[in-house]
Amino acid sequence: MKRTLVISLAGLALSPIAAALAQSTQTSDTQQTQTPQTQTTPQTPTGTQNPPAPTGRNVQQLQTITVTGSAIPRIDQETSSPVTTITAVQIQRSGLTTLSDVVRAVSADNSGSIPNAFANGFAAGASGVALRGLTVNSTLVLIDGHRVTNYPVADDGERSFVDLNTIPLAAVERIEVLKDGASSLYGADAIAGVVNVIMRPSFKGIEATGSVGTSQHGGGFTRKVTLLAGGGDLEKDRYNGYLSVQYQKDNPIMTKQRGFPFNTGDLSSLGGPGLGGPSARNGGTNGAIRPDTPGSLWQPLSACTSGPMITDDTGSYCRYDSVNRYGQLQPAMEQGGVSGRFTIKLGDTTTAYLDASYMEAKTWAPGPPRPIQNSTPHNTGSITLPVGNPSNPFAVPARISYNFGDIPDGFNYNNHNARIVGSVSGQWADWNWNAALVLNHAWLSTTQFGFIDYQGLLGAVANGTYNFANPSANSAAVRASLAPGYNKTSTTDMDSLDLSANRSLWDLSGGAVGLALGAQLRHEAQNDPTLNPNFQFQGLGNAQTKGSRDVSGAFAEIDLPLLQSLEVDASGRFDHYTDAGNNFSPKIGIKYKPFDWIALRGTWSRGFRAPAFAENGSSSTQGFITYTPPPAFQALHGNNAYVLPYGLSEFTLANKNIKPEKSKSFTLGVVVQPTNWLNVSLDYYNIKKSNLIVQADTSAALANYYAGTAQAPGVTVIPDLPDPDHPNAQPRPSELIGSYLNAQSLKTTGVDVDLQAHFDFSDKLHYISELTGTQIFQWKIRLPDGTSQSYVGTQGPYNLSSGAGTPRSRASWANTLEYGPLTVTGTLYYTSGYKDIAADVGVLGLFDGDCLSTTPAGTNFPASCHVGAFYDFDLTGSYAINDRVSITGSIMNAFDKKPPFDPSNYAGAGSNYNPTWSQAGVVGRFYNLGVKVKI
Repeated sequence: MKRTLVISLAGLALSPIAAALAQSTQTSDTQQTQTPQTQTTPQTPTGTQNPPAPTGRNVQQLQTITVTGSAIPRIDQETSSPVTTITAVQIQRSGLTTLSDVVRAVSADNSGSIPNAFANGFAAGASGVALRGLTVNSTLVLIDGHRVTNYPVADDGERSFVDLNTIPLAAVERIEVLKDGASSLYGADAIAGVVNVIMRPSFKGIEATGSVGTSQHGGGFTRKVTLLAGGGDLEKDRYNGYLSVQYQKDNPIMTKQRGFPFNTGDLSSLGGPGLGGPSARNGGTNGAIRPDTPGSLWQPLSACTSGPMITDDTGSYCRYDSVNRYGQLQPAMEQGGVSGRFTIKLGDTTTAYLDASYMEAKTWAPGPPRPIQNSTPHNTGSITLPVGNPSNPFAVPARISYNFGDIPDGFNYNNHNARIVGSVSGQWADWNWNAALVLNHAWLSTTQFGFIDYQGLLGAVANGTYNFANPSANSAAVRASLAPGYNKTSTTDMDSLDLSANRSLWDLSGGAVGLALGAQLRHEAQNDPTLNPNFQFQGLGNAQTKGSRDVSGAFAEIDLPLLQSLEVDASGRFDHYTDAGNNFSPKIGIKYKPFDWIALRGTWSRGFRAPAFAENGSSSTQGFITYTPPPAFQALHGNNAYVLPYGLSEFTLANKNIKPEKSKSFTLGVVVQPTNWLNVSLDYYNIKKSNLIVQADTSAALANYYAGTAQAPGVTVIPDLPDPDHPNAQPRPSELIGSYLNAQSLKTTGVDVDLQAHFDFSDKLHYISELTGTQIFQWKIRLPDGTSQSYVGTQGPYNLSSGAGTPRSRASWANTLEYGPLTVTGTLYYTSGYKDIAADVGVLGLFDGDCLSTTPAGTNFPASCHVGAFYDFDLTGSYAINDRVSITGSIMNAFDKKPPFDPSNYAGAGSNYNPTWSQAGVVGRFYNLGVKVKI
C-alpha cells in the first residue's frame, strides 16, 4: 500500500521530541564501526567506534554526528543540504510493512517511480524510488553509506535502479533521505538525491513480531513475521552480534473483487469505450470466425459462454470482458530473508564488523489469454483457417479471431540478492579512518508461460492439430507445442573497495576546520539475456543487456566554520569509468544562522549519471505502446478494425557513443525553530540536466511516413502487412527502430516544506503533529530540435515506466497522541490531480479529442480531461501491555476512499486507475493486527 510517509524534521539542533524518537531506536549497546559516509559517535543515536579518553579535542568529537551528504562528523546535525530522517519509531507508527512502501511514500518521490502493482512492466517484481521525478536512475540508494547492486532487469529495458524489495526492513534503524545533488561525494546517479538505509549497528536481546491483515473488500490477505536476536556487549565483551529474519506473503487482489469502474473494460455506461471490436471478437475460447470473402460477417466460433451476443456492422460475437475475468490489481508477492552483523573490537581504537544478508522476493503475475491475432513480431491479423481444418465450417478459407483461454498465461519472478560487507575502522594519529569491502550479487529468475509460439501457431493452423471450436478436446501436448514457455536468469554485480578518512585541522572563529578524504574502486556488471529469443513468441516485448565496467574515484570535503553564525562546506569528486570516461563533480554549501532560532542555507553542485549498460552496452529493447493512427489514415481504411488502437513496436538499440548525463542544481532554504516545540523548514530546489539520454523522437518519423516523404534521421518506420480489406491502402506502421541519443536538457523546480510540532501536556500525555509536502513548479524537457515538452500536472511522460504522470503536489499530515502505554497516529495523505494529457505522445489537451482517452466519437473521456486528486486517511495504534508485550493495529484507508477514475493509465491491469499514486484506494479499507514481544 503506497503512502506519503510523514517524516521528522532535522532541526537547528536536536529538538526534545526528535531526541526522544532517536533514543527510542537505541538498544543497550549502541557502538558502531565507521562506514565511508555514515560514521557517527557513541553519543549519537547510531554510535561508532570506541574513541580514546574524552580529553581535549576528543570531548568535541564525542558529540559529533555524520549526516548523509557529508563525510565530516559534526556537532550540529543541520547541514546546508536538506536531509530528512525517518526513524524506526515513525516507520512503526505509519503502519507500512515493507521498506518499499516506506521509501516510496516520501513526498519527493514522483514521476518515474515504480510500484509493485505494475506487474506487466519490464521490471515487474521490483519497486523503485524517483526523487524529484527524475526517474529511478537518478536517485542513488545506499545501505550504511555503501552502494547496492541494481535490479537485474532495467525499467523499460533502459533505466537501472535498486529494487527496494530486497532491502531488509526488520533491522533498519533509520532512513536518511538527502534531497539534493550528491555526486561530489557518492559519484554517479545521485543527481536527484540519495536514500541511505542505515541498519542497526548492534542489538542485544530478542524481539519478535507477527501480524496479519486483510481488505474489507476481499483479497490482499497478508501475513508477516520478524525476529531480531543478538548478544554481546561491545564494551564489556568486546563483541556484539545479531541476526534478523523476516518473512511476508501477500495474496493477490483481482479486479472482479472490486466495484465499477475498477472491475471492467466496459465503460459504455459512462459514454466511453465498450467491449466491441477485435477484443470482443476474440471472445475467450468462444472466438469469432468469418469466410474470407468480400462482404462476409463475423460470427461466433462456438456458443457464447463469456456473455451475451453482441452485434454490430461487422457481425456478431460473444461479449468478452478480459479485465473483469483476468485482471489483477495487486500481484501475489512473497518476500523474506535473513541478515546479520558481527562486530568486534580489535583494540582500543580499532573496530571491525562483518555484515551479511540474503533477500528473496517472488512475484506471480498471471495475465489474460493470449490472442491469435498480433501485429508483432509477426503479423497474424489476417490469419485464416484453411479448407479442411476441423474448426473451419466453410468451403473457403476462414479468418479467425480467438483467445487461447485454455492456456494459462503470465510471468513468475524470483529475485535473489546476496550481500556481504566487511569493514574495519579506527584511529591513527589525528585521523579517523575506515576501509570497507562490499560484495553484492543479484540474480533474477523469470519464467514466461502461455505466450504463443509463432511457428507452432502456423503449424497448428495448417495441420488442424489445435481445436478452436472445442478447446477442451486439446491435449496437453498440443497446448505445450503452441505455448512451450521460456525461462531465463538475469544477473547484476556490484563489488567495491571503499576507503575514507577524516580529521580536524586548525580552529576558526566558528570551530575546527574539518577535512575528509576518500577513494573507491568499483566493479559493475549486468547480464540480462533475451526474453524472446529469435522473436519466437507473439505479442511479447524483448530486451537484452550485457555489459561490465570498472570505476575508480576519489573525493575530498572541507568544512569551514568561518564564524559562529557562518559555515561553508565544499566537496568534489573525480571518477574514471572504463566505458564512459572521466568526470569531476564539485559542490559548495553555505549555512548562515543570524540568530539561534533561524538558519538560512543553500547549495550549488554539479552531478552526473553514467550511461546504463542498456544505453551503451551490447543491448537492445523492444516495447509496445498503444497507438491509434490519425483520422485521415483511418478514413482510407474505412475506419475498420485494422486502424483501431493496436500495439506499435518501439525497438531501441544501445549507442556506444552516448554521453553521460550532466546536471547543475542549487537549493535555497530556511529552517526556523522559534520555540522548542516547533520546527519548520522550507527548501527550494532547481535541477537542470543536460545530455539527457532518451529514445529517439518518433513523432517526426511517423509524420513523414504518413506524408510519404523521407524519414527523419535516427528513426526507421517499418510498415505492417497490408490491410486485408483495403490491400492497396498505405499499411499502418508496425515497428519504429531507433537508438538512444542525448537530448538537450530537462529542468525541474519546486519546493519542500516540513513542519513538526510537539506538546507535552503531562508526563504521560504527549502530542506530535507533522506536516510534510512537495510542490513541483516546473518539469520540462527540451528536445534536440529545440522544442519543449512540459509535464508537470499532466499524465506525461506517458511513455515512461508505468505512465503515472507528474502530479504537482504530494503531502501528508500526521498527528500522534501518546498517553502512557497507548500511542495512536492518524495520517492524512494527499496527491494532487492532473490533466489527462501527455506531450510525449502529442496529446496536448487543446481541443476535443486531445485527451489520452476518448469516447468512440473522439471526444474527451472523461469530458473534463482531468484525473482527480487522491487523499486517504490511515489510523494506527499500539498498546504496551507490559515492558515485554505490546499489541499493534491499523486501519489503512480508514474512510475507504476510492481511487480517482483514470481510464488512460496502463499500469493498473486496465482497471481505470493509477496504481502509482492511488493503490491504497483500490485496495480499500484494510485492517492489520499484530503483536510484538521482547525478551
